[in-house]
Amino acid sequence: MISYVIPTKDRHRELARTLDAIGSMAEHGHDAAPAEVIVVDNASDEPVRVPNWLPNGVSVRVVRRHSNEGAAGRNTGVLRASAKSEWVVMLDDDSAPMDGAFIAALDDQPADVGAVSADIFLPDGTRERGGLPEVFIGCGVAVRRWAFLASGGYDPGFGYYAEEYDLSAKLILGGRRVAFDPRFRVLHRKVAGGRDMDLILRRLVRNNGWVLQRYAPDGELAERLAENESRYRAIADKEHARVGFEAGLGELSATLGQQRRTPMERAVWDRFTGLAAARAALRDAMNEAPFSSAQIVEPGKNAWVIERALDELNVEIVEDGADVRVVGTMSPGPMLDAGGDGVVTPWLVPGARRLRRVAA
Repeated sequence: MISYVIPTKDRHRELARTLDAIGSMAEHGHDAAPAEVIVVDNASDEPVRVPNWLPNGVSVRVVRRHSNEGAAGRNTGVLRASAKSEWVVMLDDDSAPMDGAFIAALDDQPADVGAVSADIFLPDGTRERGGLPEVFIGCGVAVRRWAFLASGGYDPGFGYYAEEYDLSAKLILGGRRVAFDPRFRVLHRKVAGGRDMDLILRRLVRNNGWVLQRYAPDGELAERLAENESRYRAIADKEHARVGFEAGLGELSATLGQQRRTPMERAVWDRFTGLAAARAALRDAMNEAPFSSAQIVEPGKNAWVIERALDELNVEIVEDGADVRVVGTMSPGPMLDAGGDGVVTPWLVPGARRLRRVAA
């Protein structure tokens, strides 16, 4: 059985569209793949009203909260999910599966996989940014219910943004893997309503800093915190959100010492950051056709990982005249969008078409 958990607040039309998408999935008809939906109403001004049953027979329940719990509202949804559910599929109120192929993908997962992250598309055909090889994006992930509960779920202090990094870290530390499966496709309509860029940058710099403080090894912490600040300062400048960024930086400074340190062992940290995946993929590319210089293109999340992996292979990073071009992000969506003929991808997506490479 599958339980869909969807938090929402004051976006009734978007929620209805998501429920319509789930209700149209033939894979859930006639008990072929029994499912339920738990809507967590994060204190909407007008309480959420939904049908008890979707057209394909999927049941729907609403859990009304008295305050906006952010992503942590999902914790309540998982607690209310049926004990018969092996998987809990986390969606936003403006995201939905594009088809039912993910159901077979979940059945195929080895026992050590605690979560399966989706290939998340935007309405313009590009993919969602964010995530890492073993870090999922909250609007499209399936988590084993028992693994979610054993990890403690989402930390309420995060609100929204980077809470997935914290939960992914807890799953990994609990001996689970996070797997990316391109058969799990989600459309994120990503409506603009309620998106305050100052608030977003405030939380991004603070919450990502919290994740680093909690899990980065001692020898990595200072450098990664500096990289976090630099990255989000640049994004804040681009988005005209320096007020929010500075507020978040102040909050991070004031709360950093309050974060409980559970630093990862080096090998685990390398998995969490994507460094292990980058090493494997770039070494594979090197064995296929050796190169001594590389140009990094489309830099993004954890570009430092790619730089380090290339340095370990004694590959020089140059601006012009490189032997190859390497996509400069460990986030699966932007990496897949930027990949194609003429570039090296820094990790290999299971089941995806092998991306060919030619000299830059």
